[in-house]
Amino acid sequence: MVVVTLQRNKCIGCNYCVEMAPDHFRMSKKDGKTVLLHAIEKKGFFTIKSTDNVIFDACHQAEKACPVNIISTKLI
Repeated sequence: MVVVTLQRNKCIGCNYCVEMAPDHFRMSKKDGKTVLLHAIEKKGFFTIKSTDNVIFDACHQAEKACPVNIISTKLI
């Protein structure tokens, strides 16, 4: 299982995550911050859990590219 977490309130809107994983991240037109698609929000953290391990590589690339380190990608 893959768990991807985004701490959206610290996003600076650099767009790197969207470039690395366009199927999982989008930029909000309202505030210019990233949105983790299909995520559930809890206390400022947006999380998706997927049994599809294929998403790990793209989301891990987004995590490494993020200059403010607000994306976490884990294999469980």
